[in-house]
Amino acid sequence: MARNELRPVVRLRSTAKTGSAYVTRKNRRNDPERMVLRKYDPVARRHVEFREER
Repeated sequence: MARNELRPVVRLRSTAKTGSAYVTRKNRRNDPERMVLRKYDPVARRHVEFREER
């Protein structure tokens, strides 16, 4: 069973330049632009923005 390209796997990279990343899926139909989420960065030990990288 092939994966659907409507929900691709994306990597969210920390904007605090610590190298931390989250891996998640997104729905391209609802979010066509790059995803930005505010999540916890364990290296910086605070919440920062994580941006989608391609």
